[in-house]
Amino acid sequence: MAALGQTSPTKVMVMEIKSEIDPRTNRYVELALEHARKTEADIIIIEMDTYGGVLTDAKEIVDKIMDVEKPVWVFINSDAASAGALISIACDSIYMSPGASIGAATVVDGSGEKAPDKYQSYMRGIMRSTAEQNGRDPKIAEGMVDESIVIEGIKEEGKIITFTTSEAIRYNFCEAKVESVEEILKRNNVSSYEIDRFGLSATDKVVAFFLNPFISGLLILIIIGGIYFELQTPGVGFPLAAATIALILYLVPYYLNGLAENWEIIALFIGLALVAVEIFVLPGFGVAGISGITLTVVSLILIMVNNDAFDFHFVPTNQLLYAAAAAFGGLFGGVLVLFIGGARLTESKSFQKIALMQTQDKALGYVATFFPEVMKGKRGTTQTIMRPSGKVIIDDKLYDAFTRGEFIDKGESIEVIGEDTTSLIVKKA
Repeated sequence: MAALGQTSPTKVMVMEIKSEIDPRTNRYVELALEHARKTEADIIIIEMDTYGGVLTDAKEIVDKIMDVEKPVWVFINSDAASAGALISIACDSIYMSPGASIGAATVVDGSGEKAPDKYQSYMRGIMRSTAEQNGRDPKIAEGMVDESIVIEGIKEEGKIITFTTSEAIRYNFCEAKVESVEEILKRNNVSSYEIDRFGLSATDKVVAFFLNPFISGLLILIIIGGIYFELQTPGVGFPLAAATIALILYLVPYYLNGLAENWEIIALFIGLALVAVEIFVLPGFGVAGISGITLTVVSLILIMVNNDAFDFHFVPTNQLLYAAAAAFGGLFGGVLVLFIGGARLTESKSFQKIALMQTQDKALGYVATFFPEVMKGKRGTTQTIMRPSGKVIIDDKLYDAFTRGEFIDKGESIEVIGEDTTSLIVKKA
């Protein structure tokens, strides 16, 4: 460091954990530590004020911090509760502001209730091993989770440990009481330094913006609307491009932040494929369509929440509700746009420039048929089962034909009701 004869200033990178511990925080820490590595920071300081969050993400953050070779210090500038306490204990040194606190690490579920004992046991183990590795009392760390532990003079049964700044100093869970990052550096004899406060890049801010459930709902609406209008006007391209871009903007942010698992994305595409099969391949609307819609909606919701293979213990109830509202809102909004906007779209000048709006009447010379004579009104019999397409015999000649969804058995009498280029449109006579 500078005080030991180093000519260049000590590089200090400061990052903040001042929100709920979740996949976004996890990714933020990963980016910050990567930035520290690239800039060759000499010291990393975490400025913390959090009530905790998701245990799985906290554990991943702890692992990242423990792997850093440079000193990692934490400045608790108010609260380090639950997962925040675990992350603080993983740091090489802990500093706290006046009136700050650390502890209360009992694991709770998404509704705020105490989680089952298997999660408490897991948290106790992590707290104990992390404290041991950094030379802190593992029993005290465990007492921040387990209310049944008794530590004479520190903790009685039925309570969990939450230390004030002075208590944390007394029991070796805090190096000193400080007012600022600069004071921490002064106490460590770092007189010449450069502070680099890490912030998200413009790209990462855009990614964070698209994690908003309201924005996700709008993207779902664009996906539904884009696919519909592309089917209405095949070949135009713009609606399909809009739907594709919206799908990418929906999936990528959740994937980068660790929310969208590979199996959830695969399930989404399977659901969309089943809906497409129901529309283009199978007649009517049955199992494939219902299964596809169900799978699509469920996948859209799961992608937005941090579930662990349908384990929602650590998913806050409000997040689950927001995700469901975004998914259903986007889908129903898309359907609404189809009914309201579809009619208006066909009347717009832009649509009329790219779509054929006039009837190409045969009397005006528009002919697209392979039949030498007018077939409408002629009668014949089915050569194959019509479901709804097949072959028919009329005047001893074989023709391709289809119905308007009607099933007709082989050998039944039929009547031609129209022509469609190389095929006849028929109905049961």
